[in-house]
Amino acid sequence: MRFTVAIDGPAAAGKGTIARLVAAEFGFAHLDTGLLYRAVGRKALEIGRGVIDPVQAAKIAEALADTDINRDDLRTARVAQAASKVAVLPDVRAALLQFQRDFAQRNGGAILDGRDIGTVICPQAEVKLFVTASDQVRANRRLVELRVGAPELALETVARDLKQRDIRDASRDAAPMVAADDALVLDTTEMTIEAAVAAAITAVNKRL
Repeated sequence: MRFTVAIDGPAAAGKGTIARLVAAEFGFAHLDTGLLYRAVGRKALEIGRGVIDPVQAAKIAEALADTDINRDDLRTARVAQAASKVAVLPDVRAALLQFQRDFAQRNGGAILDGRDIGTVICPQAEVKLFVTASDQVRANRRLVELRVGAPELALETVARDLKQRDIRDASRDAAPMVAADDALVLDTTEMTIEAAVAAAITAVNKRL
């Protein structure tokens, strides 16, 4: 069986958590596509000694391996910013496009979460969700996550970084972050994760 669930939305809205739990519920494979861009961004920073070269970033994307995606240092704020910067590069996006589409078509069902899954990567997905939340709630959530490794981090810094990412993701020429016309919008500002997951599960069951 081939069945694709596309989940999009801004950082720290809850889409990754929803994707993981829904994937577990149905036994679907799950791909956090943001890790692809984080892996490219991290490696580009490393090779460029802090400077991202677009040509080099595209080469990294073309040769991206599982070992790059599975590194345990991809969740830092610095790597998140690098990911947002390489994500605006058309050559990087083109290099990662087929990888994501192949994953979406695997037997047994697949869930992909990112910024342009329902609009560009998998426009024919059986289920599309757009998960969002207020800027303040997202900043607080991300702060809790990042303070595990950076206890000195300030809320203002996290909020600023998220705002910069939102602007880049929504205004880029290549596959901007927008909700697909047929996507179910889940605003998790005041919604519990249990309620959000339940709504997502209901949407999937309606199409299975």
